[in-house]
Amino acid sequence: MAYTAGVVGAAGYAGVELVRLLLAHPDFELRAITSNADAGQALASVYPAFAGVSDLVFTAHDDPALSACDVVFLAVPHTAALAVAPQLLASGVTVVDLSADYRLDDPAVYERWYGVAHTSPELIAERAFGLPELFAEDLARLSARHAAGNAVLVACAGCFPTATSLAAAPAMRLGWVADEGPVVVDAISGVTGAGKTPSARTHFCSADENLEAYNVCRHRHTPEIEQILGASGRVVFTPHLAPLRRGLLSTVTLPLAPGARGLTAEDAVACYRDAYAGRSFVRVLDAGQTPKTASVVGSNACQIGLAVNAEAGALIAIGAIDNLCKGAAGQAVQCANIVFGLDERRGLPQVALPI
Repeated sequence: MAYTAGVVGAAGYAGVELVRLLLAHPDFELRAITSNADAGQALASVYPAFAGVSDLVFTAHDDPALSACDVVFLAVPHTAALAVAPQLLASGVTVVDLSADYRLDDPAVYERWYGVAHTSPELIAERAFGLPELFAEDLARLSARHAAGNAVLVACAGCFPTATSLAAAPAMRLGWVADEGPVVVDAISGVTGAGKTPSARTHFCSADENLEAYNVCRHRHTPEIEQILGASGRVVFTPHLAPLRRGLLSTVTLPLAPGARGLTAEDAVACYRDAYAGRSFVRVLDAGQTPKTASVVGSNACQIGLAVNAEAGALIAIGAIDNLCKGAAGQAVQCANIVFGLDERRGLPQVALPI
């Protein structure tokens, strides 16, 4: 059975990655792609990679065809989903939101970090957080509600929180991390992570041959990382922009609790592999190996590397993902697969581009 799908914001980088994945998906039929700026233009004229593959044409965001879809993916900036998601849900359409609008548990935290009022906080209590490897029970609950005939909402994790949390969460959950002290996150992302709209920072002349930190101590993914890890007020998050198209690498330094000071990298690897058993998109590397973005680009995989600094009493956990796939569109499709009762791997690339 094919489920009909739409993508709002399909001309953006995450949106067009969704289009690429959904067009090849065996169980979803892509019916509507929207972009107010590109309405009336063929997909293949805006992105020639689709020439000969699809005859879809961009429509405006208010396209009534969206209300007839089984699922709509929202690849839009924050606040935009607040205007769209409630209407679609009321029409019986399941929504998979890639924006930040429904990720945070506390609407007051959202309002503090994003500077706008949350207009549908009641939906936060009903949504599932879209990071399947860490919140499987939430998604299973939503899948059961969907199977009973209800439209449901998934709020997908952001790209930095995905790589960071997959790298750090098992250590937090296993009790290895000290109750006090900062959790230091140094993360590097490619230029597509900033979205399609150009800025002085992402202009070729600024980004090429350059590496820089930005939004230090004020990046909006900070409260999301703290929420996932249960480390409120402890995350020191420093994002960096690298001259890459795609890819994200997050290095997390975790202070070890006194009872975990004897931890070895080999022990950590074994425990992490147990924690992610059966989750084929997460690959924990052998002790002594570290992940790299080139090994995950084009795939929905996350590679994790672990090391222990015994003298400093710290665990270093490193996660690498493709920011557009596992960090956005691929994760959204993975969540939709689960909600619709499909194998979570359906239609998703498991192997990165080797060259």
